[in-house]
Amino acid sequence: MVQDLYILMITAAVVSIVFKLLKQPVVLGYIVAGVLVGPHLFGETLVNADNVKEWGDIGVLFVLFCIGLEFRLKNLISSGKVAAIGALTIIVGMMALGYWVGQNAELDMVNSLFLAGMLCMSSTTIVMKAIDEAGMSKERFVKGATSILIVEDVVAVVLMVLLSSIAIRHQFEGAELAGKVVHLAITLVAWFVCGILIIPTLIRILKKHLNDETLVILALGLCLGMVLTAEEAGFSSALGAFVMGSILAETVESHRIEKLMTPLKNVFAAIFFISVGMLINPSSLVEYWDSIAWVCLVIIIGMIVFGTLGCWWGGQTMRDSMLTSFSFVQIGEFSFIIASLGTSLDVLNPIIYPIIVASSVVTTFLTPYIMKATIPCYTFLYNQVSASFRAKIDQREQLVAEASNAVSSGDTNTFAEKVRHAVRHTFITKHLVNLFIKNMSAHDENDTSNSI
Repeated sequence: MVQDLYILMITAAVVSIVFKLLKQPVVLGYIVAGVLVGPHLFGETLVNADNVKEWGDIGVLFVLFCIGLEFRLKNLISSGKVAAIGALTIIVGMMALGYWVGQNAELDMVNSLFLAGMLCMSSTTIVMKAIDEAGMSKERFVKGATSILIVEDVVAVVLMVLLSSIAIRHQFEGAELAGKVVHLAITLVAWFVCGILIIPTLIRILKKHLNDETLVILALGLCLGMVLTAEEAGFSSALGAFVMGSILAETVESHRIEKLMTPLKNVFAAIFFISVGMLINPSSLVEYWDSIAWVCLVIIIGMIVFGTLGCWWGGQTMRDSMLTSFSFVQIGEFSFIIASLGTSLDVLNPIIYPIIVASSVVTTFLTPYIMKATIPCYTFLYNQVSASFRAKIDQREQLVAEASNAVSSGDTNTFAEKVRHAVRHTFITKHLVNLFIKNMSAHDENDTSNSI
């Protein structure tokens, strides 16, 4: 295991330095490092693939946990319209496009539906990494883009249930799907309400006792606890990591936790992208190059068109809509999960998996360059549209700017404080929380006296 880590880290470091010198995204360097140490290039793998996959899965959890730390629940609520309309437009549009591609390739209904599911989800990990490397993390569009990605991840859970049902029974079970949606909604509400009521209060009480080491251990423990809770409830482990990150984002130590977690996130995120690279068989790129090119074209054009329309209909400016859609031009981890689901159910055509992996790598490679083309494309579009539509673009820009200024100068209370204030006004909840805190304080005093 130590030897595996040594090979991974040295290879990734060397390749990423080369890519930096070439002014290429570091993510691509990690993927190339995965190809180099994988089993396909030299005929044998230099590392244990199972170990790398497990570390990569952990990397996804840490990345989503840190994304949750950077996100605020009030932002999701304030972005509710663009998140719902944008995600719905992208998912429905891309699934229809993916199903059409599958039917044109003479795939059966089940394989076409699985292909549609793989093409409709952008990669949260890759999008946020690309935005960060482009120095755009403080841009206005990021809040809406993150909200859409969250909704997509939640929908992915429901979509996997639907695809499983169709694959097994070859028919649509509406009651099962509706039950899963209700279960997910109730569970998320319970997690957030309980978490925001208890965890920020406890961290505030224990703040003076939390040095950097203790805080990291506590944060990781809470993260992994929520991951296990999500898995027990039948949901994605990645969703659990994100939920706990969002809850901790409402605490007084959120920025400190985020800073302490960044190095750990970077290490395991690198391993995740290396694990993706290890799946690539260079010979498959040559054998299926025409199919890969066609799928990549569908992903890029479809995401740009449906993403721009969805964000515009959701209330974003045209510039922000295009910045969002141009960053969504790739598929990622959920596509692999859906592909693995189809393989485990023995319904997926073997040719689809290598095409999807290769398409993910190619679109990931192109994402930074496509993002750089956003502003020139926006300027071109703005100059070419009619005067009436240009006036609508300007009006939307003014309205969004005024709304942003009103929010920034408005109430400064955090979302967590508002929830706690509202819930604690009920007599029973107020006394339950106070009793819990009192018991925790007494427990701390007993521990102190026992240690003395």
